[in-house]
Amino acid sequence: MCVPVRHLLLKGALNAPRPESEMRRGYRSGRSGEDERTAMSWHTVFRLRQFALGSLWLLPLAGGLLGVLLGSGLVLADQSINVPSYWTYSPSTATTVLSAIVGAMAALTGFVVTVTVLVVQMATGTFSARYLRLWYRDGVLKMLLALLVGTLAYSFALLRRIENNLVPNLGVSIAGFLVLCSLLLFVIFLDRFLHRLRPVAVAVLVAGYVHRGFERYTAALAAAPDVFTGPFEPAGEQPALVIRSARPGAIQALDGRGLVGWAREHECLVVICHQVGDFVAAGARLIEIYGGAPSGSRAERRLREMIVLGDERTIEQDPAFAVRIMVDIAERALSPAINDPTTAVQVLNHLSDVLRLIGTTDLSRSRWRADAAVRTGLVIPVRSWEDYLTLGVTEIREYGSTAIQVMRRMRAMLEELRDEVRPEHRPAVEEELARLDVTVKRAFANSVDLDRANTADPQGIGGRAEPPGHNAITC
Repeated sequence: MCVPVRHLLLKGALNAPRPESEMRRGYRSGRSGEDERTAMSWHTVFRLRQFALGSLWLLPLAGGLLGVLLGSGLVLADQSINVPSYWTYSPSTATTVLSAIVGAMAALTGFVVTVTVLVVQMATGTFSARYLRLWYRDGVLKMLLALLVGTLAYSFALLRRIENNLVPNLGVSIAGFLVLCSLLLFVIFLDRFLHRLRPVAVAVLVAGYVHRGFERYTAALAAAPDVFTGPFEPAGEQPALVIRSARPGAIQALDGRGLVGWAREHECLVVICHQVGDFVAAGARLIEIYGGAPSGSRAERRLREMIVLGDERTIEQDPAFAVRIMVDIAERALSPAINDPTTAVQVLNHLSDVLRLIGTTDLSRSRWRADAAVRTGLVIPVRSWEDYLTLGVTEIREYGSTAIQVMRRMRAMLEELRDEVRPEHRPAVEEELARLDVTVKRAFANSVDLDRANTADPQGIGGRAEPPGHNAITC
């Protein structure tokens, strides 16, 4: 059974079906220019959002511009404001204070950038290169850089306006307050990223993305009865229109709301040919249309703009990418250069939680069935439960085959999943348990610890150990 856990839309997408009159206002075929702008708008908004999330210079630039404007404005406002005597400064004192602030902010900005580069190097070597897509998005890092650059620009704007008969007293005091805020945020930044250097913290962060995306996805899917998941079986029918990719790239996101709205408007079946996360070559099939559909370059352009292709995968609509990151962290920990099986066990803890979330949710009502008399809607291919389970355990099992605690923790995870996932998913878990048995026997065939490696333990070693098959379920 196919189990989709893909967040197919941006925030709030795939809402409940709108009234026909409203739908026709949004997707009327006679208003092609408006439709095209709507498609382009979603495509542009998604790309701009990804750019803003991954950009490290955008917010600091805004902070610098705001600092210049605030400094210039306070110079003018300070002339009409009477401040207390203890807030007044001589020209030489104000110049010294602001000069010191400018130098300190420049030095602290350089230090933050240096720390960031070192953390990126460590994350790439210890965790996964894919984790950097999440690292770039951290709001605390961007806010700190923006505050530092803004304070520097603000102080410099004040410094250049100081004269013998003009001292922006209020502005100098505010500059000191901004320095205190910068130092406080720097301490928060340092504490945050020292804690995030732990692999388990990265696993928690990635698992959180899966949970939030899955909750939005299931709610959106329940509100859209004409969106189907799973492989599409045309039963010999040829598509009326085939949309091909104009450029190579990985599918980063789909505009599910736009695609299903287009299908409703034209009373046809829109079938996506690839899963989110797949790499699509230029000229490959991207979308197939079954039933009545307008032809021409305008319709193809509209539909093509509802799928975003990029250089690499993103985590918003691709939970398998999140699982990939967690598996990468476990593999790095099990490499001979690091040899840290305890970290792999910690990753398995959160991987178990993600797989349990996927395997215990019933999404069968949205599954595409070839015998259903449905001719209008959207069909999106998704990964099956077997795909997610294979992705989550295969490489960790192979690379950790000689680590006793990894084998014990994986057995405990699989036995727990066998007990809790839906009945149709249990055969896949049983198959993975059988593969685990073979792996353990091969790795520990001549070892005195064969019995221990073949025992389930939720902590790897040191927890409550159970013999294999102690709570097996008869399917």
